Amino acid sequence: MKDGIHPNYQETTVSCGCGNTFTTRSVRPELKVDICSDCHPFYTGKLKFVDTAGRIDKFQKKFAAGTYGSLAPKKGAKKPQK
Repeated sequence: MKDGIHPNYQETTVSCGCGNTFTTRSVRPELKVDICSDCHPFYTGKLKFVDTAGRIDKFQKKFAAGTYGSLAPKKGAKKPQK
């Protein structure tokens, strides 16, 4: 291996959004992650919604009114008479 061309592989502290921290090795001195094995639903078995930028609320508001796209009645459509 040539000297001086490889990155510095060092001990790294990984911190999760849930508060968990652990040590591993990487080329960066510190890593911040949103989900780790202590809080991920696959490993914990608990349902957890990861809502970035309010996407779940936006989706629920869009479909709560029942007027989105194909759900809305067509303009100019006549109601069937009995």
